[in-house]
Amino acid sequence: LQGKLSSIASGLGSVFKAAAAGAAVAAAGVAAFVKGGVDSLINLEKITAQTNAVIKSTGGAAGVSADHIASFADSIEKATGIEAESIMQGQNLLLTFTNIKNGVGEGNDVFDQATSILADMSTALGTDASTSAVQLGKALNDPIKGVTALSKVGVSFTEQQKAQIKAMVEAGDVAGAQKVILGELNKEFGGSAAAFGDTTAGKIEKLKNRVGDFQEALAAGLLPVIDKVTSWLADKLPIASDL
Repeated sequence: LQGKLSSIASGLGSVFKAAAAGAAVAAAGVAAFVKGGVDSLINLEKITAQTNAVIKSTGGAAGVSADHIASFADSIEKATGIEAESIMQGQNLLLTFTNIKNGVGEGNDVFDQATSILADMSTALGTDASTSAVQLGKALNDPIKGVTALSKVGVSFTEQQKAQIKAMVEAGDVAGAQKVILGELNKEFGGSAAAFGDTTAGKIEKLKNRVGDFQEALAAGLLPVIDKVTSWLADKLPIASDL
């Protein structure tokens, strides 16, 4: 009997050890998952802070709010699988080109159109959103020079289009010239990002983004705590000169 009890006890001990080890692994996995969400939220906070800073420094020239920037980027992410944060970084660069703006009236949302074609260009050319944003921003900010700049990445304009763009700019219709450029870009790249979103790779990216959103939702409650702790430590810890 004593031998059987000893054997049972030994078996139970192994089970408990395995359970404890499994719990430790699970806890570590949960911690890593939450940390990923915290890191993502911190990055989003940095990008949003830059959005607000550029809108302020440019006097709101683009005619968009930080909320609009974020929601528009989210809509592109859902349709294409391109991470919203990447789109927002591109938008932040577009904001620095103060001739690119959303105007009143149908079809005058040049900034939004530029954001959409930014995603298409990035997909078609295999570049990140920030690189495409600089190329596109320079082209739309100064349409006459922009025609030449875009030709370097393979965008072709007819002599008629070039003359039309020049005439519009000289007449003060910069938005009209921008629309001609955007129209040609849409002809060459339009739909590229959405097409990627329908591929297996795009669907995987969409799933990753959904998981990332869930991580951020779990971690959202921790950011105020982290902020308080870091602020308290920064205030209380002595600086080197005080040691």
